[in-house]
Amino acid sequence: MIVANRLPVDRVRHPDGSESWRTSPGGLVTALEPVLRANDGAWIGWPGSADDEDFEPFVEDGLSLVPVSMSSQEVEEFYEGFSNGTLWPLYHDVIAKPEFHREWWESYVRVNRRFADKAAEVASEGATVWVQDYQLQLVPQMLREQRPDLRIGFYLHIPFPPAELFSQLPWRRQLLEGLLGADLIGFQLPGAAANFVRLVRSRVGHKTHRDTIYLPDGRPVKATAFPISIDTAGFEELARSEGVARRAAEIREALGNPRKIFLGVDRLDYTKGIYSRLRAFGELVRDGKLDVEDAVFVQVATPSRERVEQYRILRDEIERLVGRINGDHGRIGRPAISYMHSSQPREEMAALYRAADVMVVTPFRDGMNLVAKEYVACRFDNGGALVLSEFAGAAQELRQAWLVNPYDIDGMKASLLEAFAADDKEKSRRMRAMRRTVVANDVSKWAADFLSALDALPDHHDKSVRRSHAR
Repeated sequence: MIVANRLPVDRVRHPDGSESWRTSPGGLVTALEPVLRANDGAWIGWPGSADDEDFEPFVEDGLSLVPVSMSSQEVEEFYEGFSNGTLWPLYHDVIAKPEFHREWWESYVRVNRRFADKAAEVASEGATVWVQDYQLQLVPQMLREQRPDLRIGFYLHIPFPPAELFSQLPWRRQLLEGLLGADLIGFQLPGAAANFVRLVRSRVGHKTHRDTIYLPDGRPVKATAFPISIDTAGFEELARSEGVARRAAEIREALGNPRKIFLGVDRLDYTKGIYSRLRAFGELVRDGKLDVEDAVFVQVATPSRERVEQYRILRDEIERLVGRINGDHGRIGRPAISYMHSSQPREEMAALYRAADVMVVTPFRDGMNLVAKEYVACRFDNGGALVLSEFAGAAQELRQAWLVNPYDIDGMKASLLEAFAADDKEKSRRMRAMRRTVVANDVSKWAADFLSALDALPDHHDKSVRRSHAR
């Protein structure tokens, strides 16, 4: 059973007033769908609309889906508030200042309880439950209190902060204890797992040894890294298709067939470093190191959390910067930066990856960053160059990229120029090595590794059940 903030489907309203569901895009759905089908599993999550009547569980394309409802106020306080106004900035190195509001916390507890109650209600005896991400960190313990027979895993898709930052949180102990309800807690990187173990030892007082925490009742909890990945074969197959190849050529033609295309693809988020990378590119054009006849920067910024003030401010800042750079350095039919604030379908993304000579991925902090891996998967020709922030989790695996510190504008400019000028032999050497890594470690392997590790843990559940029945 998967427990996640969202169901793996989106509701579609048709012109005639009818409604249907379609599978959501994304690697998590791709990875977990076959696991659910093979094990008669179910997915618990929010359908995506507030104040709706309670949906009954339903089956869509063979998947058992169990909706959890939320009110408009809960969406505002639990999701936009505590999840994305408190936890998101706190876990991303406090790039933006987190807000700590008791009302948000109370809503977070209430919604987590609703998810845990639903999982406890529908899980079969001895089932495996895999809880996903930062919105649901209290669910493991809440679920264990009701269903000690379950085997529970948790995976955090974003970074986990060091003690100095996490300790700012007024409800730090409650979150740690919530996560300790799981048997296995997965993180993107070993450093994040180590942060968690140290915090449990210092803030909760449990004994630890390496990646294992020993609870007072004798139950061990393992905290370790499982770096997430992508559907590598699926992206490569898409990139090889005639339609994508044709579209990649059309993109280059529409941009005026420049010598080199730089590409950035991100959610519009302050953690992604979009402003800094565009500023670096703009300075290279200003200083004559790049010319708009030779190079263009295509930036796709997918709309994100548009009701949150910080995101509206960020969008305005980026659009002003793009306008200033294009106004100063662009020519008729030759803008320095081609900027799109829109979502693009997967086929269009694959075409952009094939068209791009230099992929620029420069977040200030990222749990992994799958865009970098998608670019590598699509470069079956072993061409292209990847400029990658050393603060993205992907930098630990894609070491052959041009690694940069996104806070160092001059260093980023130097790396952009190096990637721009690199010869085909150098780019091919780097890309071949990165492709070997991405092919060998795809999203299916990530899911299989986590579930195998969870299944291999010592079984303490029967003893817990016997104790609860004895009472």
